[in-house]
Amino acid sequence: MDDQKSAATSFQADLEKLFGLTSVTYKYELSKEQLFHEAIANDRGRVSREGPSDAQKAFATKLGVNGPLVYYTDPDCTGRRTKDTFAVKWPEVADEIWFKADLTPYDPTKYEGLLKRVVAHLNDKQATLYVKDLFMGSDADFAVPYRFVGEYATHAFFCDNMFPKNLPGVKDVDARRWTMLNVPSFVCEPERDGSRAEAAVIIDTRNQICIVAGRADYCGVNKKTIFTVGNYLLPKQGRLSMHCSANVGEKGDGAILFGLSGTGKTTLSADASRRLIGDDETIWSDNGLCNLEGGCYAKLINLDKNAEPVIAGALSKPGTIIENVPPLPGRTMAECHPDELDLNDGSIAENTRFSYPLSVVPNTMPNGQGPHPETIVLLTADAFGVLPPISILEPEDVMYHFVSGFTARVAGTEVGVTEPQPTFSACFGGPFMAHKPNVYAKLLAEKMKKHKSRCILLNTGWSGGPYGTGKRMSLKVTRALLNAALNGELDGVETETQPILNLKMPKSCPGVDAAILNPRNTWPNPADYDATATKLRDMFRKNFETKGFAAFGIEARI
Repeated sequence: MDDQKSAATSFQADLEKLFGLTSVTYKYELSKEQLFHEAIANDRGRVSREGPSDAQKAFATKLGVNGPLVYYTDPDCTGRRTKDTFAVKWPEVADEIWFKADLTPYDPTKYEGLLKRVVAHLNDKQATLYVKDLFMGSDADFAVPYRFVGEYATHAFFCDNMFPKNLPGVKDVDARRWTMLNVPSFVCEPERDGSRAEAAVIIDTRNQICIVAGRADYCGVNKKTIFTVGNYLLPKQGRLSMHCSANVGEKGDGAILFGLSGTGKTTLSADASRRLIGDDETIWSDNGLCNLEGGCYAKLINLDKNAEPVIAGALSKPGTIIENVPPLPGRTMAECHPDELDLNDGSIAENTRFSYPLSVVPNTMPNGQGPHPETIVLLTADAFGVLPPISILEPEDVMYHFVSGFTARVAGTEVGVTEPQPTFSACFGGPFMAHKPNVYAKLLAEKMKKHKSRCILLNTGWSGGPYGTGKRMSLKVTRALLNAALNGELDGVETETQPILNLKMPKSCPGVDAAILNPRNTWPNPADYDATATKLRDMFRKNFETKGFAAFGIEARI
């Protein structure tokens, strides 16, 4: 009997040994159709602040089981509870894990007490728990076995969408497995349990456990928590875990695209002439690129169905989950066709989401795997309007801009907020990076050197002035710049250096007006450009100093 069959027959004994669960009922490896019905019948919790704690959380649309499952989170958890995400500060990892505001240390003694209380809570209520055995990653050489155990059928359904299953050839499954115990019905007490609030999401590296205790029932918690684990485990093996999209061109040329929200990562990686590896979580190993996921978790708010036809087409398909989109006014969800739903309606949450398996996406790479990337793209949307549309980065520049993880959002609607707001997220996914940024930056630099990968900084933001004065780069221009880089047409091209920001800019690019390549030339008043560029330079420098990147061995490049 192989490891996976053994796991299927022994999971109850495993969970009793791991947690002490003795009087619960398990529903193991239910089909998605079964989970659909279980979610509607049994998933109960809070869906409005003034509402009861036992409200129905999952609903069918007019299509019933032949359409999506619609799910509503707790109103205090319409996204990740970043301030309530922790790692147990065991002595052996105290200096290794990058503890910060969105991954804070948890006292080991408090954690052990909390875990015992969560298990006692489940035993006392004779809980029903849904179990799914999955993998993080589809490459058997490093795929991390992941067992989901939780109270909500919706969460098991979500994990079935989002992770590879039945992966042959994975060794030492039982010994290497991580287990998530997700218990929304438990209420944490900060003074007793050591938590910050009534809910906590905790990673336990010693025992290979993730625990979600309390109302942290946003579906994404079930994937982002285990990806943070992957970002801890895989770099220790020399494998670079990345928060990025990846695709492959017609000539077999791989590319990876890093970028924070709003920079165009999803749109630019969805290219009809290139095959998708994945859109969010990718590994670069000695075997090449590999998607860690088996599905996609897309934002729905203000979705343009014409611009995103894959998502639009999948909205009415079975085996998918729509999260926090309300029914049409005056109708129950059962009276609504999913294609009719108002995707601009953010009355429940701005972070409305849609989970669907990669099987509904056309033009994907088999098993989510591809070659080593020839091109690395760092995306930014500079609302200050001073970064070049495209910059060619040297290895030292790559490390600097990678750990900076910069983008700038447009000015807010608050009184007094009149200029763009900078955002710096290390490695373009700071909250999920369990090691210090230099670990990922050095791996990136080493792999780029070994595989002779080029790197560009691609600005999808503003030109000719900041937001409100200048204009945003057209998608046509951005795609022309990206395609030129992917095709190698910028290799060896004549360049000039932007002196304030120390960025190397090409003087020409096929299909692009050379006049826009130096952003200073697009501003009505060059002195205004210099002043704004200097302001942004100082923001980069302050972030570099505040984060202490020099101590990590990163060279200041601006």
